[in-house]
Parts: sequence; structure tokens; C-alpha cells
Amino acid sequence: MREAKDLTAGPIGKQIVSLALPILGSSFTLMLYSFVDMAWLGRLSSQTVAASGAASIFTWLVNCFTLITKVGAEVTVANGIGRKDERAAADYAAHNITLALYFGLVTSLTFLLLTDTFIGFYGLEAPVDRYATDYLRLCALGFPFIFLSNAFIGIYNASGLSKIPFVVNVIGLGLNMILDPIFIFVLGLGIRGAALATVLSQAILMSLFLIQMKYRDRLLGGFRMIRTLSAQTTRTILKLGVPAALMNAFLAVINLILGRFASAAGGATGVMTLTIGGQLEGITWNAGQGFSTSLSSFVSQNYGAAKYGRIREGLRFTLWLCLFFGIMGTLINYFGGSWLFSLIIPNDPHGIAAGAEYLRIDAWAQAFMMVEVCFQGFFYGMRRPLPPSAISIGCNFLRIPMALVLLSLIGGISCLWWTICITCILKGTLAGGYYLLKGRAKIYPPSDAPMEQIHEGA
Repeated sequence: MREAKDLTAGPIGKQIVSLALPILGSSFTLMLYSFVDMAWLGRLSSQTVAASGAASIFTWLVNCFTLITKVGAEVTVANGIGRKDERAAADYAAHNITLALYFGLVTSLTFLLLTDTFIGFYGLEAPVDRYATDYLRLCALGFPFIFLSNAFIGIYNASGLSKIPFVVNVIGLGLNMILDPIFIFVLGLGIRGAALATVLSQAILMSLFLIQMKYRDRLLGGFRMIRTLSAQTTRTILKLGVPAALMNAFLAVINLILGRFASAAGGATGVMTLTIGGQLEGITWNAGQGFSTSLSSFVSQNYGAAKYGRIREGLRFTLWLCLFFGIMGTLINYFGGSWLFSLIIPNDPHGIAAGAEYLRIDAWAQAFMMVEVCFQGFFYGMRRPLPPSAISIGCNFLRIPMALVLLSLIGGISCLWWTICITCILKGTLAGGYYLLKGRAKIYPPSDAPMEQIHEGA
């Protein structure tokens, strides 16, 4: 039986990095699923790339809602481990897995029934609309596997065992890379083949997580994974996970609306630039999310143990790491945009030029984006998900009126890219400012207050 890792003692920097690197690797691995599909489809036509890009906004939206149980598991399970209460940690883990199964089934059914309505929102030309509908309808079959896999990942992250999700995700990616060309070209299924390869890989990925946790690791005592839900425990999970899910889902919805604007201003090329550009931006974003998730688990365990000095040191260390990756993202996006887009659409010079412009503009926001995700991890670990969620939702909503104003006054699709950049800068600034005004006091409690009182009232 594998034991959870104790993050309340030992070298802080080493613990955060050793926990973050596998999470970061897992994030990049999951991101590569979309890249692999787009790269192979780019050998077919730009239309199939645009179609998969349009559908990917909805698969992104679904992944956002998997954060309900992923974040719920990362915080609640880690908190139980920090209190040395394995029974409570196992109970939370079982609740998160059960909720993930229910959410996955409902989401899959919804998208299977309403695929035409969702894709029709873009107003795409007929061939692209047909490709996107086929792709999304098949992808919907895999949504329960995505929900369950992310719940398993959250439990492993909370236990300080982030290396296991990384290894399992690499296996799934390798399988997807093998199946994609077989299904797309050898079997002649085209864009349907890309979707089927992804769904099959997701099913195997989820099965590997199940076998690893239940029978090989027997994590948290080999707990019963599906159980009758307790109202109180479910409310606790939803209270922690829903703000994170809504924050990210709202961003996906905003991008969906921006995709409509991009379609009107630049046709399929505009939609393709927005979706591929967003995926490439994920290079920096996923690095930040890796350290943010690591920080969240670290803070949550130490919050459960009331070790505030370690929380302060962990936050400081993670912030410097995030800033470093933000600067690297700025340099890569500004100078390497054309090369990055050429990896996806090598035969479309117009699309490559449009994508390079997107990334040059987006480059200015990279460091601010990393500041935002760092403080997200801190507040999630402190069981305060609402402040970063409110900042993110408010600034993302601002993109719609800002885009409309800039498009009417200046015109040109680059107005959309500047809208994204400016709001990212604003989110990072507000997140840092809120920490200085409110969050900092949570980890600098009054020295004369009893620790139990501080912990309960923090």
C-alpha cells in the first residue's frame, strides 16, 4: 500500500518542485492530445483544423467542469491528510469520484443531444460546420472518462504523489499518437478518426488510473470508490470546486463568443488562429498551473497543520518560479510565433502569419498571467476560492464589451488579440493587489492569538 506524502515537514522548495514537475508534465501531456489531433488534421486540410478548433472550445468547457471534483479532491483530501485523518481523506476521495461519474454521464448525454445547436453558434461555412459536429459528437462519448481521470489526478496530487498521474498520462498520450494516424489515414476516417482515437485513449487512461489506485497502490487504505453521497460532504466539495470550475468555464464561454467575433472578422482562419493560439498559450499557462496546483496542495496540507510560516515560504518560492516561466513565455511567443504555428499548419502561410501576430500581442501578458495562477493556487489551498474566481470572471467578462468597442472604433481582428492581452494583464495586477490587501493577513496571524483560534477563524 502506497502512503500519502507529508508536505508539512521537510525542505519547502524541493517539495514544491518535486510535486509540481509531474503535475506540469501531466498538464503538457493532456495539452498535447489536442496538438496531436490538430497536427495530423493539418495534413488533411485547414478546414478540419478549424473544425477541431471550434469543437475544442466545448471540450475545454467540459474540462473546466471536471475541476469541481479535481480541485475538490486536491483541497479536501490534502486537508484530511494534513490533519492525519486518513478516514476523512478517504471519504472525501470517494465522494469526489462518485460525483465525477455522475457529472460525466450527464455532460455526455447533454452534448450528444445538443451537438448541432452548440456548433451552430459559430455560424461556420457548411463543410467546417459538418466536420466540427461530427468531431464533437464523438468526443462526447469520452466525457465520463475525462471527469473520472481528473478526479483520480486530484486525489494523487493531494497525496503528494503527482508522479503517478504524469506516468499514466504519458502512456495515454503515446497511445493517442499511435492511434491518430491509423484511424485518420489508414482506416480513412478523417476527422472522425481523430475523435475516436482520443476517446479510446481516454477510456484506457481512466482504466489505468482505476487499476493503479484501487489495486496497486491501495491509496488511503484502498477505499470504496463509489458510495452514497453525504449532503454535508458534497456541499463542502461543491463549495471549493464550483468557483474554480465556473471561473474557467466562464473563460471558455467568453472564448466561444470571441470565436464568433473571430469568425465574423476572419472566417475559418480567424477561428483557427484563436483556438490554436489559445492552445499554444497553454505552454506557459500549463507551467503556471503545475506550480499553482503544487502550491495549492502544499498550502492545504500546511493549513490543516496550522503551519503558516511554511505557507509564506512556499508562496514566495512559487511566485518567483512563476515569474521566471512568465518571462520565458514572453520570449517564446514574441520571437517564435511563426515557428510554433508552422508545426500545426505547415501548408498555410496566411494562417501562420495570422497566428504569429496573435502570439506577439499575447506575449506581453505572460508574466501577469503567471502571477494570477500563482495566487489562485494560494487562495485555493487556503480554502478561499471566491476571490481569484471573482477577479477572473470579472476581467474575462470585460473582454466582450472591450472587443465590441475596439472592433467598432479601430476594426481588424487584432483588436480581439489586444482585448485578450489587456484583460490578462489586469487579472494578474488585481490578483497581486488583492493578496497584499486581504490575503497576506491570513498567513501573518496575530502572535498573541491561540493557534487553534487562528486556524478556525482564518
